[in-house]
Amino acid sequence: MFKCDQILSKCGHMCIYKCKLFGQSCLVTITWRKNLMGQCLSVEIDDLLSQCLCKVDVKPSLFSKKKGSKCLEVNSHKMDMYWDLSSANFGSGPEPLEGYYLAVVCKGEMVLLIGDLKKEAFKKTNATPSLSNAMFISKREHIFGKRVYGTKAQFFDNGLVHGLTIECDTIGVNDPCLVIRVDRKMVMQVKRLQWKFRGNQTIWVDDLPIDVFWDVHDWLFGTTFGNAVFMFQTCSSAEKLWASQTFSDPYMPNWPLLSEF
Repeated sequence: MFKCDQILSKCGHMCIYKCKLFGQSCLVTITWRKNLMGQCLSVEIDDLLSQCLCKVDVKPSLFSKKKGSKCLEVNSHKMDMYWDLSSANFGSGPEPLEGYYLAVVCKGEMVLLIGDLKKEAFKKTNATPSLSNAMFISKREHIFGKRVYGTKAQFFDNGLVHGLTIECDTIGVNDPCLVIRVDRKMVMQVKRLQWKFRGNQTIWVDDLPIDVFWDVHDWLFGTTFGNAVFMFQTCSSAEKLWASQTFSDPYMPNWPLLSEF
């Protein structure tokens, strides 16, 4: 699931992974933020009941190291986190584009590794690949932008990374519309946006269905600093078929699809 909304304070990207630590499934949340002091990084480990087990903040500014390691404690067990942001290219966003790694090592196994410097990470940590790979769950972004916003999105675990563009011009336009492109190809267009400021539609990426939800009410009718929400949620073809049959059943209650907003 990819989501762009106002949850994160200021400008930030949040990625959630499911990992196995000491025989227990956990959620590892990696948050990149950008403020006046520069880029900041936080890593939080929660159990599946959303109870925080451990949290650490790394601030790669002029006053702290841009690479290092830290020993973490989860349920009285010790594990290690390594990072190297000394050569990271951040571009204009809070999340580095290349030249970095962030690694979580548990009992000598690399349970989570992000970034493009994977060889350097294994050399630094002396870790072995984990038998159970980390699973990418979701990504959430909060940004300040104008008419066009572009980002990179991975819709499926171990899937391809696609270029995602959201275009929505609501200022000085008689009939504003919403356009979404994947790898520069238009996959969705919503006209008469003043009447369809909330809704959902299915697009297809890599021959698999993606449900797109949007809410641009505050952009159209709110203040100058109003927020909008865009959510891209994956589902299998079988799930999509089941859902279409379920909601078309006249004996089933008519539940709103946008109750999450």
